[in-house]
Amino acid sequence: VYGINNYPLRIATYGNFSFIHSQAKSGKTFFTSLLAAVYLADRCVNGEDLKGHRDGRKLIHYDTEQGDFDAHIVFKRVVDLAEKSEGYQTYALREYSPRERLDFIDWHLSVEENVGLVILDGIADLVNDVNEITQAQYVVNRLMKWSKQYNIHIITVIHSNYGSDKPTGHLGSSLEKKCETQIQLNREEDSRNVIVKCKRSRGVPFDDFCFTINKQGFPEVLEEIPNTIDGEPYARI
Repeated sequence: VYGINNYPLRIATYGNFSFIHSQAKSGKTFFTSLLAAVYLADRCVNGEDLKGHRDGRKLIHYDTEQGDFDAHIVFKRVVDLAEKSEGYQTYALREYSPRERLDFIDWHLSVEENVGLVILDGIADLVNDVNEITQAQYVVNRLMKWSKQYNIHIITVIHSNYGSDKPTGHLGSSLEKKCETQIQLNREEDSRNVIVKCKRSRGVPFDDFCFTINKQGFPEVLEEIPNTIDGEPYARI
């Protein structure tokens, strides 16, 4: 229509941070792989309308939890999906203490240039206790400082409380208050399908959508959300 401009809905803009949460083994790492690949490729990748705007900037991917073998699988998945590796830096930090991980990231971001997106999987490994208020606020303040100081976007990951849709502890509550976008995942029982919800956004929230893990082991966005989840009718919220 003349006089009306259509703009894509934002998920992650420079100078902000967002986070993903769900129950354990619900597809968080697969979804971060998809977002990382979309950004790295600077185009849609197995993702329907998901689009990156990289413009040659670097993607740094920190994994704090997995062993070397599993971390390598995740990093390689991103490269295979994007069909490129230039500008993609990966670091497995499992062996270090929470403080050592935090200090390394703080130093590393200070010496790198032309960084655009940082994947931090997961933020709970930067604290000793997710329910300790001072630690939670300190780490979230680091995210706010890094994203502003280096004009980057940070996507991080945290678990949800058991049997709840709330992110874990005081750390999760602090993330909710300060993030640009809060994304919740819901994996269907005994299924490869994962529902993606925008729980909170500073902009217009995106509609729910669903991705699956295809036969090649890659996340792939489905054209439509299945009619049922866990045997119950699914209604968009």
